[in-house]
Amino acid sequence: MSHIPHLINGEHVTGQGRSAAVYNPSTGEAIRQVPLADDATVQLAIDAAKAAFPAWRNTPPAKRAQVLYRFKQLLEQNKDRICQLISEEHGKTVEDAAGELQRGIENIEYACGAPEVLKGEYSRNVGPNIDAWSDQQPLGVVAGITPFNFPAMVPLWMYPLAIACGNCFILKPSERDPSSTLLIAELFHEAGLPKGVLNVVHGDKGAVDALIEAPAVKAISFVGSTPIAEYIYSEGAKRGKRVQALGGAKNHAVVLGDADLDNAVSALMGAAYGSCGERCMAISVVVAVGDQVADALIAKLVPQIQALKVGAGTSCGLDMGPLVTAAARDRVVGYIDDGLKAGAELVVDGRNLRVAGHEDGFFVGGTLFDKVTPDMRIYQEEIFGPVLCVVRVNSLEAAMQLINDHEYGNGTCLFTRDGEAARLFCDEIEVGMVGINVPLPVPVAYHSFGGWKRSLFGDLHAYGPDGVRFYTRRKAITQRWPQRATHEAAQFAFPSNG
Repeated sequence: MSHIPHLINGEHVTGQGRSAAVYNPSTGEAIRQVPLADDATVQLAIDAAKAAFPAWRNTPPAKRAQVLYRFKQLLEQNKDRICQLISEEHGKTVEDAAGELQRGIENIEYACGAPEVLKGEYSRNVGPNIDAWSDQQPLGVVAGITPFNFPAMVPLWMYPLAIACGNCFILKPSERDPSSTLLIAELFHEAGLPKGVLNVVHGDKGAVDALIEAPAVKAISFVGSTPIAEYIYSEGAKRGKRVQALGGAKNHAVVLGDADLDNAVSALMGAAYGSCGERCMAISVVVAVGDQVADALIAKLVPQIQALKVGAGTSCGLDMGPLVTAAARDRVVGYIDDGLKAGAELVVDGRNLRVAGHEDGFFVGGTLFDKVTPDMRIYQEEIFGPVLCVVRVNSLEAAMQLINDHEYGNGTCLFTRDGEAARLFCDEIEVGMVGINVPLPVPVAYHSFGGWKRSLFGDLHAYGPDGVRFYTRRKAITQRWPQRATHEAAQFAFPSNG
């Protein structure tokens, strides 16, 4: 069994002490061992980043961008290898992995524009012989803690832009599927990134706490569950760190009676069951406005769910692979059991799915509940699996109230042909990312990603313009060069340009 190393100061570092198994979720077999860093290993990465920072912050942004351009090219050249590793350790289909990687590459393309996005503002003669300007300066050593469900894309939301802004970065990826993340970081070094600018440290809560507690780490980005997001935000903020912590979701899709049902169903199938539902933007609740809409939706959904092609993610032509771990599978099955006990109507049951040749894999089939009510756990909590719940309401206003009352506010969408309804929904819904006839409204790289309420802790969203703001701090400079032949008396009133 192979052992995965840390990447510190441009070199592989063998883990000492504790380790964890990495599984192939399609077979249930342990295929690799990943080290779980102790405090000393985390400190090695911090020291490497601190040492690299002075030279990197003074590297012209255009030269930083040149490294990013080469990095992008290497990712495109190694796409098949990266996607195979993602699928092998996460379980998602290779086609889904390719889509994930491409969205990550788009964030590198945005970061390549660093010379433009880092330009400050300049004002001449704000007062007599006085000029003023602003400068966006890097923070120093920053860190990212990323989830298992997007081992390529989410890290690429973070460190390309942070590094383009002149920071040095420590990445703590998920210990469940770290190989693709490590390979991508190695390719960044192959592109010419100086040693110490990007470091990858594997680990669990111990490594996370070490990053939070380290005074040298000035900012932390996180994507994961809400309890951990809240923990990282509170612990980091009280130590004076800048924190953006993206948490969980319970994303609703509202379907009105005038919607194109065939297109809505196709969209819902991909949004609910793509990546086996292991997406923070997955649609897990359909709010059908009217019983007629609900009945028609279910009639169209059932045969498509039953026809889902499920198998080993590394195979081509599939719709869905396994869940990431046995614990994840058992958790999803537990939610299905709980929904039945609570009185929801189980229309399609995915609990007993078996994939020939992969009987020990962590599979759950597409599952559909009808007549779900807001008091049920399957409605309230993030299941993170291939389970879609149908809730019935009588009006758009009731649907919106349902969404606004939920503790999460990550993503939502509305299926309709009614422009007035769409505008009302966009204006009044208390959710950070909204789609109209778009089921997964993930913003493009030059916008920013983030939810509302308990889906985001911190003031700034991920990547895009908010990412630049997060990874830099503004310095305002006011400069005066008096004329040589003049002498001015002291002024005791507060200065102004009046």
